[in-house]
Amino acid sequence: MWEFPGGKIEQGETVEACLQRELREEMNISITPYEPFGVNDHFYGSTHNRLFAHMAKYISGEISLVDHDEYRWVERDQLQEYLFVPADIKFVEMLQKEA
Repeated sequence: MWEFPGGKIEQGETVEACLQRELREEMNISITPYEPFGVNDHFYGSTHNRLFAHMAKYISGEISLVDHDEYRWVERDQLQEYLFVPADIKFVEMLQKEA
């Protein structure tokens, strides 16, 4: 399954700082988040996850995956071709509505 990059917010960290850190750690790229995109409260059984999505600008770095096997840059209208993890489906739907 496919998922958007990101991870857990550390103590005292902002959502934006978390996203910057996670993309640096997971993909070796620098980004600047510039606009909140959405929030999704998702439950895996009794475990609650609150996911925050942001629009971001790529700044620098060549993608080098650390925790993942593959990555894809796709157009919004191509998202339906991929099977996403349940927690990210709301964001996929939101992106498709904006297309």
